[in-house]
Amino acid sequence: MSLNLARSRTPLVLALGATLAWASAATAQDPPPTDPSVQPSELLPLATKALLLDLARTSAGLFAVGEHGIVLRGDDAGQWTQLSTPTRVALTSVASADGELWVAGHSGVILRSSDNGDTWARQRIDIWNPESIEPSQGAPILDLLFVDASNGFAVGAFSTLLRTTDGGQSWVALSLKGGAPAAEAAPADDTALADEGMEMGMGMDDSGVLLADDLVLEDEVDPHLNAIARDAAGTLYLAGERGAMFRSRDNGDTWQRLGFPYEGSMFGIVAWDAGHVLAFGLRGNVYESTDGGESWSRLDTGTEVALMGGTALPGGGAVLVGNEGTILQRADGASPFERTTFQNADGETPVLSGAIPDAAGGLILIGDKGADRHGAR
Repeated sequence: MSLNLARSRTPLVLALGATLAWASAATAQDPPPTDPSVQPSELLPLATKALLLDLARTSAGLFAVGEHGIVLRGDDAGQWTQLSTPTRVALTSVASADGELWVAGHSGVILRSSDNGDTWARQRIDIWNPESIEPSQGAPILDLLFVDASNGFAVGAFSTLLRTTDGGQSWVALSLKGGAPAAEAAPADDTALADEGMEMGMGMDDSGVLLADDLVLEDEVDPHLNAIARDAAGTLYLAGERGAMFRSRDNGDTWQRLGFPYEGSMFGIVAWDAGHVLAFGLRGNVYESTDGGESWSRLDTGTEVALMGGTALPGGGAVLVGNEGTILQRADGASPFERTTFQNADGETPVLSGAIPDAAGGLILIGDKGADRHGAR
């Protein structure tokens, strides 16, 4: 899979190699049976080596999702089984609550399982229609968050923001507009925007200069939302492209855009106690807040590679992963990040998209080379 993006405003997940597959002559209400979004997944002999984009631990074990509708169920010993799903589009996110399981991805697909992944029900689909004037139609879902078996959120491209109160049977679109800014936004940083353009494959002229149209994110363009997190007090946080950061203290009814000190994209966000959040993304940038996003501190990571996935650990600890096999770990909120580089059995340093500690003191990893393990046994 190519890791270069063809679009200047393409969602984070595509940086890991998934290509846009929105084109279809069908409407969202009537997808043709040949559309990949409604075709059942194929059981692939090398599914554990395919591009995997998200990872979650549940009461039934580990679940990983990725390209071609792949869902894997596994354990800390690194044993994985591919499960059948009713879609072949790339799945980008997995979430669990109260024994229920959800996965989501391209074409706005959201699936739910009540039997640990053995069977799946399609709850949502939104096929792109080239005649539509709505840019968000067909947008991929990039992250899921469920508070319990009934209440959850889905976020994605073009400021897609959805909420359910019935376990995903129905979804209501929420708006980011209308809330007063919580703090003044950071001034435009042409250097940060240029950094992002280089990272994400923006267009250049013959002299190698980024095109002006690619450097400016117009006010009317809705930013892609890459990640959602919830702290222990119930406050919600959204992280997105070009320094977009939002907060809601009323379960998503209203949102405030937060001042953020970096104009590049944040690809993930994790949360702990009330007001304690950490965002990570382009060029190794990691920012932490302990006051609900009112102020941010940049953390030293010792790297400039993009950080693609992360997991919060007890006491403010965290593990973050990204390009070139990069792994950043800290034991608690008072400790600095320590960097290691993962190399698989083939001598490769994959693009890592997710990591979860295993029972033996190591890490379960996923990325563009599939699922793997790292560290203590």
